[in-house]
Amino acid sequence: MSRPIPCRRSAGRSSTIQEYSKQESRENVKKTVDVVIPSYKPDHKFDRLMHMLQKQTYPIGTILIVNTEEKFFPEKEYETWQNVQIRHIETEDFDHGGTRDGAASLLDGDLILFMTQDAVPADVYLVEKLVSAFEKEKVAAAYARQLPDKDCDIIERYTRSFNYPKESSVKTKADLDRLGIKTFFCSNVCAMYRRNIYEKLGGFVKHTIFNEDMIFAGKLIQEGYAIAYVAEARVVHSHNYTNRQQLHRNFDLAVSQADHPEIFAMAKSESEGIRMVKATAAYLISQRKPYLIPVLGMRSASKLLGYRLGRSYQKLPENIVLHLTGNKSYWEKKKKLQSRCKN
Repeated sequence: MSRPIPCRRSAGRSSTIQEYSKQESRENVKKTVDVVIPSYKPDHKFDRLMHMLQKQTYPIGTILIVNTEEKFFPEKEYETWQNVQIRHIETEDFDHGGTRDGAASLLDGDLILFMTQDAVPADVYLVEKLVSAFEKEKVAAAYARQLPDKDCDIIERYTRSFNYPKESSVKTKADLDRLGIKTFFCSNVCAMYRRNIYEKLGGFVKHTIFNEDMIFAGKLIQEGYAIAYVAEARVVHSHNYTNRQQLHRNFDLAVSQADHPEIFAMAKSESEGIRMVKATAAYLISQRKPYLIPVLGMRSASKLLGYRLGRSYQKLPENIVLHLTGNKSYWEKKKKLQSRCKN
């Protein structure tokens, strides 16, 4: 449908026409989008991800793949693709925050989309839906809904729906009392950031074991910006972790929280975890599967144990920390950095 054209005044162009022209110009200029994907031993999910990015309705500029260990990357499959750049690093050089931040510094899009190699767009509208969240000026970050994969077990399937509901939302500092830690929940499995604000706040922390997304999201909230959860932007992403893997993961998550009290002191996360366990147990009963509650109990106990130990990691012997972590290379790198600082 065509737009109505404002009337002219006899004395040249009116302020109404000038304002209209500015508005029309803003609407017609699309924000540019670049994509960053860290990879390590990419498999068929990565292949599906790459093909789905090529089909998106919203134009993508550069897709920068930062791959760990060149020998594991099937480069020939992607070297002929347009706008795909591949940079290889060594295992010891990878860092959850530093690697992503280094990749972002090489790009100049208005918006930067970070994805993991196993997050597959559910449809061709993923990028378009995320971009739409930035029509609100205060929104500095937007993250997608994560859907369970076909092989996802019922407990993890419900966890996905608990953390990524059907309703979209925009969260600000005003929501801290109501939402707690969920206020600055954000996941780089699939999250988009406004580049100028990302750079203004220093980007992701350069050395972190985990949680670079929430650490930065916490900064955004503290600085008065908003974070959008876009339920219409969907990726298929889930894991069936063992109890041991859950312990390692939550240990590392808690280490990141212990290292950044300036962010995580804003809200406690344990109460949200308890709420999720209760909701999951109720769901299992409603599905006539109460026999899975002990499985939920063991899984939750592993998470809680890992979390409690991670929060107190500084009191633990080094060999115990290395036994509990899921990211041994982080500690090796941290040791080297501390040694350099002393020298």
